[in-house]
Amino acid sequence: MYAVIVTGGKQYKVQEGDVIFVEKLDAEEGSSVKFETVLAVGGESLVVGTPTVDGAFVTANVLKNGKAKKITVFKYKSKKNEKRKLGHRQPYTKVQIEKINA
Repeated sequence: MYAVIVTGGKQYKVQEGDVIFVEKLDAEEGSSVKFETVLAVGGESLVVGTPTVDGAFVTANVLKNGKAKKITVFKYKSKKNEKRKLGHRQPYTKVQIEKINA
């Protein structure tokens, strides 16, 4: 059984036991999170919501809150003596999918 959930403006296809990295959630490590925006549930038959599946939700366990590797953003305009260097680390939450209820 799998489900398509929405969190942080992105869609994820998940199954029970999957470990995924999502946009940072306001949850402590070791706590449980409930994703209620389920777009589709598949298994023997596919159930597609309009726009979401009624009564379906996915529970997950928060494993870790952290930051991704640093990326360098460098903006440059030739012949203008204009340059700008930035660094960015995107925060994330690592979750493990426990149960899909449909």
